[in-house]
Amino acid sequence: MYPVSHSLWQYLYHFDRVREIPPIYSELRRFTGAIAYENPGGVETLWMTVMYPPDVLDELRPRLLRIYSELKIGRDSDFQEHEHLVVDRIDYGDFGNSKPFRIRVTNHFNDNSDYFYVKQTDASRIYGLELEHILSPNRMNYLVRGDTLIEEHIAGVPGDAFIREYLPDKNLNKVRIAKEFTKFTERSFIRLLGDMRSVNYVVDITPDFEEVQYRVRAIDFDQQSYEGNGNIYLAFRFRSNRDVTKLAFDVLNRKSIDQYVNEEHAQMARRAKVESTRLRALLGIMRKDEVAPQENVHRLALELNRMHKSNDFTDCKNMGELTAEHISVMLGV
Repeated sequence: MYPVSHSLWQYLYHFDRVREIPPIYSELRRFTGAIAYENPGGVETLWMTVMYPPDVLDELRPRLLRIYSELKIGRDSDFQEHEHLVVDRIDYGDFGNSKPFRIRVTNHFNDNSDYFYVKQTDASRIYGLELEHILSPNRMNYLVRGDTLIEEHIAGVPGDAFIREYLPDKNLNKVRIAKEFTKFTERSFIRLLGDMRSVNYVVDITPDFEEVQYRVRAIDFDQQSYEGNGNIYLAFRFRSNRDVTKLAFDVLNRKSIDQYVNEEHAQMARRAKVESTRLRALLGIMRKDEVAPQENVHRLALELNRMHKSNDFTDCKNMGELTAEHISVMLGV
């Protein structure tokens, strides 16, 4: 866990990420029992559904609903008007740096449920969320105050479930999923987002007028610019992605892969130019921050020099400088 610097707090305040929400993460740690959460198929997951004493739960529920209202509606919302909403389940994940809580909010009028996440504030994760917001086609909705980071749920089929259940389908548009995975891998590498194993992204499936469209979206940003091993930033290197990687190499030739990589470079460069002020501010703060051990910085600089056959990264002193230089080299911005 890396603390948020004063400069990063100012950045977050300027871009309206800091809100007067209850700093509730430490309060959620007051659970007294837990049982393994099973998915709809009856399989145990890494999540645990946690239980609280009645008086603690009575304190937590209105505060969580206030946070949900702030996340979804904004400053002018009055959560007292949403009496039809109820927090009916709290799950805890004892994994990753952020040790997340997943909150389920259900509408009593129609039984529709939505989710949001309460995590520990961590500078690495915030840099990851901001770079995703600026450089990817996805908008990130999150809020922060004190030790509490609130993230909106990102809908989609978990990557491991998609590979296991959808990839063998004869009706799958193999070229489209191969194209999207290629672009996702390149996008993660350019902004140095690591650990994109199949459990750390989702696949958003959208029926189109003729075919089905796919978009691969990262959901875990703990490993933003942290590891020294360059392969950690290449999604196709992970064993859990082996089947979709094989599919991509089977259905795409080298010219097609190069085309999709160039497309992603052009789209990211365009986004970087549109958000140039915000990106410069973020990377300027990141250059002065420490978000990884020095041995990781030194190793990654050597790895990136080897990958790019250059010495562009030799003089980078921290992960912020490496990230800024890598984006500049890859996108020409």
